[in-house]
Amino acid sequence: MFYSILLATLDRTKEVDHFLRRLARQTMRDFEVLVVDQNPDDRLVEILRLYRDSFPIVHLRTAQGHSRAFNFGLRHATGKIVAFPDDDCWYDVDLLERVARLFKDHPEYQGVTGREIVEPGFVSGGRWDAKSGVLTRSNVWRRAISFSMFLRRDTAQRYDFDETLGVGAGTPWGAGEETDYLLRLVEDGNLVFYDPSLTIWHQGRSGPYTAQMYSKARSYAMGMGKVLRKHGYSMWSVAHHLVRPLGGALQSLAVGHPEKARYHWSVFAGRASGWRLTRDSLREGRGRALVSRSEDLS
Repeated sequence: MFYSILLATLDRTKEVDHFLRRLARQTMRDFEVLVVDQNPDDRLVEILRLYRDSFPIVHLRTAQGHSRAFNFGLRHATGKIVAFPDDDCWYDVDLLERVARLFKDHPEYQGVTGREIVEPGFVSGGRWDAKSGVLTRSNVWRRAISFSMFLRRDTAQRYDFDETLGVGAGTPWGAGEETDYLLRLVEDGNLVFYDPSLTIWHQGRSGPYTAQMYSKARSYAMGMGKVLRKHGYSMWSVAHHLVRPLGGALQSLAVGHPEKARYHWSVFAGRASGWRLTRDSLREGRGRALVSRSEDLS
């Protein structure tokens, strides 16, 4: 088996069906799908049954938590390459074939990443680098997201996702698990290559600004703040990540968009708070086993 496609999912059905339907059209067919189901019920059973004749499906169940689901799924992966799609993303028909070609042509690559694209009317969740190249500590923020990662299984299984990070972790840090994970790979000398021509469709963000959107933005930003602290980024780098959303808030206010300003402020406040809380938790000794290089880089 060339691919193990690790689909962690919670609270979604139509999106899972859409992902699997698009997957069934892939030009490369050498893959298995590991559905890591965090739902407390059987809402996915009938959907998965529809595709069992199209490709191998392994239905796994685990407790809630994006990182927890990834760790559980990785233990069951058998393919040479592991993919980590979101349950609201989908692939172009030749994506797996193109990624496989990169790995075959470049045995030195331990991972490959692409970028998010969204349909008209939606907003992408990230700022994407237009240039290809290897992932580093400075550019990982613009060159990877969980559903754009493809990693050699032998390498991926040597690392665990930090289960205090990500949606469903039960902590303030609602994102950043894939960045933390990739940073540990890169800091250990593994070569991960970013190719912006590898595009993955994602549902993206749309609609009016709501209290839920502000809360989600803050939670995700807190995860980024924790990763910045955990990996010992310099104060200059931390300041750069704080100034951008702060500037966005001020600019939005200046042109009369208070709702957008509040969104940017939520991001700023989340990053600052996540960085500060992580400092405090490290000082108290919590999470010490998860820190890879913070002591020698701070």
